[in-house]
Amino acid sequence: MSCGSGKKVYISTCDANMVFKQVTYTHLMDSLSYYNNKYVEIVGKYQEGKEESALFSDSLYMAKPNTALWVNFSQDCPLYLTGTHTGFFQYDDGGYTHINNKKIRIRGRLDLHNRGYQKQYKGCIDHVSFIEL
Repeated sequence: MSCGSGKKVYISTCDANMVFKQVTYTHLMDSLSYYNNKYVEIVGKYQEGKEESALFSDSLYMAKPNTALWVNFSQDCPLYLTGTHTGFFQYDDGGYTHINNKKIRIRGRLDLHNRGYQKQYKGCIDHVSFIEL
Protein backbone atom coordinates (compact mmCIF):
# COMPACT_ATOMS: atom_id res chain seq x y z
CA MET A 1 0.00 0.00 0.00
CA SER A 2 1.31 3.40 -0.96
CA CYS A 3 1.65 6.33 1.41
CA GLY A 4 1.63 8.92 -1.40
CA SER A 5 -0.48 12.01 -0.99
CA GLY A 6 -1.79 11.86 -4.55
CA LYS A 7 -0.84 15.50 -5.09
CA LYS A 8 0.67 16.60 -8.36
CA VAL A 9 3.50 19.11 -8.27
CA TYR A 10 4.59 21.07 -11.33
CA ILE A 11 7.82 23.05 -11.14
CA SER A 12 9.91 25.34 -13.32
CA THR A 13 13.56 26.24 -13.17
CA CYS A 14 12.59 29.93 -13.31
CA ASP A 15 13.46 31.74 -10.12
CA ALA A 16 14.88 28.53 -8.65
CA ASN A 17 17.31 30.53 -6.50
CA MET A 18 14.65 32.82 -5.08
CA VAL A 19 13.25 32.54 -1.57
CA PHE A 20 9.44 32.44 -1.56
CA LYS A 21 7.57 33.82 1.42
CA GLN A 22 4.63 31.65 2.46
CA VAL A 23 1.68 33.89 3.25
CA THR A 24 -2.02 33.34 3.72
CA TYR A 25 -4.35 34.69 1.09
CA THR A 26 -5.94 37.07 3.59
CA HIS A 27 -2.59 38.42 4.79
CA LEU A 28 -1.38 38.92 1.22
CA MET A 29 -4.52 40.87 0.30
CA ASP A 30 -4.17 43.02 3.43
CA SER A 31 -0.49 43.76 2.63
CA LEU A 32 -0.34 43.90 -1.16
CA SER A 33 1.93 46.93 -1.39
CA TYR A 34 4.45 45.34 1.00
CA TYR A 35 4.69 42.21 -1.16
CA ASN A 36 4.82 44.00 -4.53
CA ASN A 37 7.67 42.56 -6.64
CA LYS A 38 8.40 39.94 -3.97
CA TYR A 39 8.23 36.20 -4.38
CA VAL A 40 5.30 34.60 -2.58
CA GLU A 41 3.70 31.22 -2.07
CA ILE A 42 -0.04 31.16 -1.42
CA VAL A 43 -2.98 28.78 -1.50
CA GLY A 44 -6.23 29.61 -3.21
CA LYS A 45 -8.93 28.46 -5.57
CA TYR A 46 -7.98 28.76 -9.23
CA GLN A 47 -10.59 29.70 -11.81
CA GLU A 48 -10.10 29.81 -15.53
CA GLY A 49 -12.38 30.68 -18.38
CA LYS A 50 -12.75 33.07 -21.26
CA GLU A 51 -10.38 35.91 -20.41
CA GLU A 52 -9.99 34.60 -16.86
CA SER A 53 -6.96 33.12 -15.13
CA ALA A 54 -7.36 34.00 -11.49
CA LEU A 55 -6.67 32.92 -7.94
CA PHE A 56 -9.37 33.55 -5.36
CA SER A 57 -9.52 32.94 -1.65
CA ASP A 58 -10.80 29.40 -1.14
CA SER A 59 -12.99 30.68 1.70
CA LEU A 60 -14.97 33.28 -0.26
CA TYR A 61 -18.58 32.50 -1.01
CA MET A 62 -18.93 34.90 -3.95
CA ALA A 63 -15.72 35.17 -5.92
CA LYS A 64 -15.31 38.53 -7.65
CA PRO A 65 -12.32 39.79 -9.67
CA ASN A 66 -11.72 42.68 -7.26
CA THR A 67 -10.97 40.10 -4.54
CA ALA A 68 -8.65 38.02 -6.71
CA LEU A 69 -5.20 37.90 -8.28
CA TRP A 70 -4.61 37.44 -11.98
CA VAL A 71 -2.36 34.42 -12.70
CA ASN A 72 0.04 34.99 -15.58
CA PHE A 73 1.47 31.75 -16.91
CA SER A 74 4.47 32.36 -19.16
CA GLN A 75 6.11 30.27 -21.86
CA ASP A 76 9.38 31.61 -20.45
CA CYS A 77 8.78 29.56 -17.28
CA PRO A 78 7.53 26.15 -18.43
CA LEU A 79 6.14 23.95 -15.65
CA TYR A 80 6.77 20.20 -15.60
CA LEU A 81 5.29 17.44 -13.48
CA THR A 82 7.93 16.48 -10.92
CA GLY A 83 10.05 13.54 -12.12
CA THR A 84 8.68 13.63 -15.68
CA HIS A 85 8.89 15.58 -18.90
CA THR A 86 5.13 16.17 -18.87
CA GLY A 87 4.41 19.86 -19.23
CA PHE A 88 1.63 21.62 -17.35
CA PHE A 89 -0.06 22.68 -20.59
CA GLN A 90 0.78 19.50 -22.46
CA TYR A 91 -1.99 17.30 -23.82
CA ASP A 92 -1.43 13.98 -22.05
CA ASP A 93 -3.45 11.00 -20.88
CA GLY A 94 -6.58 12.07 -22.73
CA GLY A 95 -6.61 15.75 -21.80
CA TYR A 96 -4.94 18.83 -20.41
CA THR A 97 -4.21 19.37 -16.73
CA HIS A 98 -7.51 20.34 -15.13
CA ILE A 99 -7.21 22.93 -12.40
CA ASN A 100 -10.38 24.97 -12.85
CA ASN A 101 -12.20 25.43 -9.52
CA LYS A 102 -9.49 23.53 -7.65
CA LYS A 103 -7.52 24.50 -4.59
CA ILE A 104 -3.88 24.99 -5.53
CA ARG A 105 -0.61 26.09 -3.95
CA ILE A 106 1.25 28.48 -6.23
CA ARG A 107 4.58 30.33 -6.21
CA GLY A 108 5.39 33.42 -8.21
CA ARG A 109 6.26 37.10 -8.11
CA LEU A 110 3.55 39.56 -7.13
CA ASP A 111 3.13 42.41 -9.60
CA LEU A 112 0.64 45.12 -8.66
CA HIS A 113 1.05 46.95 -11.98
CA ASN A 114 -0.41 44.03 -13.93
CA ARG A 115 -4.06 43.83 -12.93
CA GLY A 116 -5.14 41.28 -15.55
CA TYR A 117 -8.03 41.36 -17.94
CA GLN A 118 -9.62 44.83 -18.03
CA LYS A 119 -7.51 45.74 -14.97
CA GLN A 120 -10.17 44.36 -12.65
CA TYR A 121 -7.93 42.23 -10.40
CA LYS A 122 -5.93 43.29 -7.33
CA GLY A 123 -2.62 42.33 -8.93
CA CYS A 124 -0.87 39.48 -10.67
CA ILE A 125 1.05 36.37 -9.75
CA ASP A 126 3.75 36.44 -12.42
CA HIS A 127 6.70 34.13 -13.12
CA VAL A 128 4.72 31.11 -11.87
CA SER A 129 7.35 28.52 -10.97
CA PHE A 130 5.43 26.02 -8.80
CA ILE A 131 1.91 24.60 -8.70
CA GLU A 132 0.68 21.89 -6.35
CA LEU A 133 -2.71 20.36 -7.03
